[in-house]
Amino acid sequence: MSQPDVVIFGGGIAGMWLLDELVRRGREAVLLESNRLGTGQTVSAQGIIHGGLKYSLAGTTNASAHGVRQMPSLWRDCLEGRREPDLRAVRIYSPGCYLWHGRSLGSRLGYLGARLGLEVTPRKLLRQERPPLLADHDGPVAVMDEPVIDTASLLEQLAIRHRQRLFLYDPQRIEWSLVGPGMVRSLWVPHPWDRLPGAGLRLVPRAVVLTAGAGNASLRNQLGLSAAAMQRRPLHMVVVRGDLPWLCGHQVDGARTRMTITSATDSQGRTVWQLGGQVAEDGVAMDRATLIAHAASELAEILPGLALAGLEASSYRVDRAEAATAGGRRPGSARVLVSGNTLSAWPTKLALAPVLADEIRTALDSLDPVRPASTATGPSRDLAALDWPRPEVARPPWDLVGNWLPLLASTTSRKAA
Repeated sequence: MSQPDVVIFGGGIAGMWLLDELVRRGREAVLLESNRLGTGQTVSAQGIIHGGLKYSLAGTTNASAHGVRQMPSLWRDCLEGRREPDLRAVRIYSPGCYLWHGRSLGSRLGYLGARLGLEVTPRKLLRQERPPLLADHDGPVAVMDEPVIDTASLLEQLAIRHRQRLFLYDPQRIEWSLVGPGMVRSLWVPHPWDRLPGAGLRLVPRAVVLTAGAGNASLRNQLGLSAAAMQRRPLHMVVVRGDLPWLCGHQVDGARTRMTITSATDSQGRTVWQLGGQVAEDGVAMDRATLIAHAASELAEILPGLALAGLEASSYRVDRAEAATAGGRRPGSARVLVSGNTLSAWPTKLALAPVLADEIRTALDSLDPVRPASTATGPSRDLAALDWPRPEVARPPWDLVGNWLPLLASTTSRKAA
């Protein structure tokens, strides 16, 4: 039997950042993952550390904009080794994001963020400063200091720091001992491969933290809590590969992000674009072939200098798992729900993982210990030496999807909104 202060479920960015935060502050914490680290939302994310402008295009700030406005500077400090966690080994795809617009945004582009009090404000580029693909864009082009990172390398660096605290587990075989809904006395974690009687680990934690994204729903059910505390908002993302220039940025029209493009490299060394924004929202109702044709038409309009011939595309679906809101709207910030000694947590955005960790740490500090009197030692010695399978980092979606199709431009061009 081991008595860690905290057992974390879910090895995405929320769980991994929290694990690092707790360990650095002297808490005994372990993390359980049922698949690969980052499976689902984290490795599927575009890796942009948002600073709030995307959520303020209507000309006013909202909770989403306020929640993330300080995140780029915090993350940049970590990426440059000025604060913990030290993330200097994380791959940075781009130090910033370009911003260009359709007819409706007009000259507000250059000063919108500053007027709204955001820390990341767009800087209008001179024509000679523009990337080649936007050199002839009819209208202003700006750049924002919002880093774009490789989320897989982020998880890998955090995993290196805490490998012996990571445990693979089978979610169908875990056994709970509860005092009441959300009140965990202990849990039995069978060894995922060894089926011999007694092959497993009994944990008696002070608190349990659920950071498993969509998996929080089933975990809450097992703990006697309602899964209705969580909502899912789906996306259907497009990935494009081939002879592509490197580009990270947003094409915006009015108060919406028409398309967000981020660049990465696949396992064969090819440049890959992820296409998010409105095109991923609209794609939820489309099958793969229809969405790819739609994305090709959008690319032809927003980047007329891009040669589509020879490119191929595929797609993947992913759910954004979040704390439930009225009407299913996007939450404005990270969310932590406390039920007994169970904390259910959702970061809402990749950039908000540090904020979520702070909120969880504050909530943990207010909990009374729930462990019975015992002379058992903490996990530092007994769990670190345990022979147990450790989860690896998930592969990015563009290395997993199949059915790649030629990216053919639509014969008709959709009018810009």
